[in-house]
Amino acid sequence: MTTATLSLVGVTRRFGALSSGGSPAVDDLTLDVHQGELLALVGASGSGKTTTLRIIAGHEAPDEGRVLLDGRDITALAPRHRGFGMVFQHYALFPHMTVGENVAFGLEARGIAKAERRERAARALASVGLANAGPRQVQSLSGGEQQRVALARALIIEPKVLLLDEPLSNLDPTLRRATRDELRAMLHRLAVTAVFVTHDQEDAFAVADRVALLERGRLLQVGRPEELYDRPATRSVAEFIGRATLVPARLSGERAVVTIGGVTREVLAAMPNGGARSASMHAVLRPDALEMVAPPSPADWPGTIVERRFAGALLAYRVKLAGDLEVEVHTTERGREIGETVGVRVSREPVAIV
Repeated sequence: MTTATLSLVGVTRRFGALSSGGSPAVDDLTLDVHQGELLALVGASGSGKTTTLRIIAGHEAPDEGRVLLDGRDITALAPRHRGFGMVFQHYALFPHMTVGENVAFGLEARGIAKAERRERAARALASVGLANAGPRQVQSLSGGEQQRVALARALIIEPKVLLLDEPLSNLDPTLRRATRDELRAMLHRLAVTAVFVTHDQEDAFAVADRVALLERGRLLQVGRPEELYDRPATRSVAEFIGRATLVPARLSGERAVVTIGGVTREVLAAMPNGGARSASMHAVLRPDALEMVAPPSPADWPGTIVERRFAGALLAYRVKLAGDLEVEVHTTERGREIGETVGVRVSREPVAIV
C-alpha cells in the first residue's frame, strides 16, 4: 500500500487560550492513510484522537495544516461534500424506522429514487451479513447486529473513506471479540479505506493494519501493531502499548546489558527505528518474553512471586525482584504459588531498547 487516499499535513487544533500553559488538542500532526488500509488512532483520553477524527470528517476546522483526499485539499470542504461514511459510538439508528429504512436514509437525503434505495439497502445489508433483515425493527436487533446496520448505512453511500468512532465500546466482551473479527474481515473484503478511533489497544491490534499512537495531540509512532509492541520508538510508546517493565540497560555492541540484584544478563537489543543510542537506555521486559524457573540458578534474576492471576490459557505472575522492581511473567505453567522463590530470565529476543 503506497498510495495515500487521505493525508493530514501539519494539522494543529487549539481550544481556548494557550497562554496559561495549555497545549493544542492536535499538534502538528502529519499522517497518511493508504488505499484500502484500516488505520487505528489510539491514545488515552485527551490524546486528540477524537478531535483528529472530527477534523477529517469536516466537523472541526484546523487552525493550521491541511486535509488532503487523493491529493486534493478538502480542508475547507463541508462534511456533506466530502462523501465520507461515519459509524458512531452509539450507532445513532432511528428507532421509528425499519432496518432497511435506516440503511437507506443517506440515499434519501441525496435524492435517490425509492426503488433504487430499497435495492441498494438490501445489497448493503447482505454485505454485512444481514440479508433479509430490512423489514425488522431496530429494537429487535442485538448490539452486534445494530453495529452492522450502522456499518451498512455508512457503506451504502460508497464512501471514499469510512470513519469509525469507538464502534465496539458498547458491546460486551464476548460479542466485542467476535464483532471486531467480523469488522476487519468485512472491511478488507469490501476494500474500504477506514480510520478507526479507539482507546482500547486490544481492539486496535485486532482490527487495524497500522496503529497511530497519539499523546497530548502529538503523534508518537505509527506502524503495524507488532512494530509498536516489539520496537517502540520512545519510552512513552513502550509504557502505553501492552504490559512492560522498563529496566536500566547499558549497550554493548548489538547487545543490552541488564543488571538486577547483582545478576548481569546480556540480551540481543532491538533498537527503535531511527532511535539514537544514549547513556540512559532502558530494556523493555514484556511478560511474554520472560520465563520463570525454580529453583533459580546463579545466572537468573532472583525474585519472589507476589501475585498470581488466572487468565484462561495463561497464568499471569507478578514477581518482585531486587530493589522493589516488579515484572510480570505470562506462562502456561499452573504450579507456582504466591511467596515462592523463582528465577526470571529472558526467553525471547531481541528485547526492545528505548
